[in-house]
Amino acid sequence: MRDPSSLPGWLAARVLHIRPDVLVIDKPAGLPIDPGRPPAATPTALAARPGRNAPGGGGNTPRGKGQPARGTKPSLADWLPLLQLGRRHPPQPVHRLDTDTAGCLVLGRTRPSLGLLGALFADRRAEKTYWAVVAGRPRTAAGTLDAPLRKVSTREAGWRMEAHPEGQPARTAWRLLGGAETGEGPLSWLELRPETGRTHQLRVHCALLGCPILGDPLYGAGRERGGPMHLLARAIALPLDPPLAAEAPVPPEMAAAFARCGAPLAATPPRLPLPPDPS
Repeated sequence: MRDPSSLPGWLAARVLHIRPDVLVIDKPAGLPIDPGRPPAATPTALAARPGRNAPGGGGNTPRGKGQPARGTKPSLADWLPLLQLGRRHPPQPVHRLDTDTAGCLVLGRTRPSLGLLGALFADRRAEKTYWAVVAGRPRTAAGTLDAPLRKVSTREAGWRMEAHPEGQPARTAWRLLGGAETGEGPLSWLELRPETGRTHQLRVHCALLGCPILGDPLYGAGRERGGPMHLLARAIALPLDPPLAAEAPVPPEMAAAFARCGAPLAATPPRLPLPPDPS
């Protein structure tokens, strides 16, 4: 197991936990798990392809580790070779986080660990804790939302998830941790514990609670749609031997709203900037 201090500073700061077979990183909001498709090879796109446009490149310098394919946005796939740290293969994620969700992401570093970790998530033995700042105030201090979800799409609006009796089971336990009054209405700080892992589950369930997540561009309305989405995969606990527990700090772009609602941020470490987007 190679020391993560050998990583670039911006990436080493995002390693939350490491052991020979498991790695937990702090995924930033906006970083998709899967790489996007490059644009069509139009004359304009071809003209923009020289290696000098890539970070650290010059002329037709080949793409290096940690750089996305030309014409595509960065994704987790671009980080994985850097996170190999002496293993035969790069690590692979064993669960998913939405592109706009920040926080704890578990990676398996060996083939046996990928199977073991995948089974823990499939069997719902992984304890996931999220924090969110939402617009509004729930009517009670805690509860459980049990609302099946299904995917719907239209040509005009694209796809989204909606609650529907014929959807896949989706269940979220929640509790109110704090809040604040603002000129535009109350904000609330919620702890969310998903018992299932449906796409956009927490975002839809918060909207059903009458408290959409601050900054959610899809399920919010009005003021909730602007700025970063305030949803953080705060902590993960896995029943390994020894048990694994990791916690992600509140990102700087969310800190003001969380602090206003009473979240303790004193221990949040500074973050080095990510490498520039080559596009």
